[in-house]
Amino acid sequence: QVQLVESGGGSVQAGGSLRLSCAASGATASSYCMGWFRQAPGKEREGVAVIRTGGYFTRYGDSVKGRFTISQEYAKNTLYLQMNSLKPEDTAIYFCAAATPSIGSCSIDPNWYAYWGQGTQVTVSS
Repeated sequence: QVQLVESGGGSVQAGGSLRLSCAASGATASSYCMGWFRQAPGKEREGVAVIRTGGYFTRYGDSVKGRFTISQEYAKNTLYLQMNSLKPEDTAIYFCAAATPSIGSCSIDPNWYAYWGQGTQVTVSS
């Protein structure tokens, strides 16, 4: 059973930056897909960025391309999301998620992911 714990959320003004962290434990596979997702009030959960652990594959949602960067510290089983040039529309609860072991590319569809953290709030004010 994979367990995920997010940290690093908070409040920031538009144009600012935040870095989210996700500590993973319980994973036994050497490579699997992990990602960041977000859900704003009244909206569906959407994919922000995904990565294949131990590899180089990444994929970003269109709304964050060029502003957000997903990365990993493989030895520490930690996932990061560096968020720059934040906008009020980035306000949401951000979740870390992991998929069951697989090969190939990683989907950015939330339904593809089986394990979820509790989420961390990000609020961007104008």
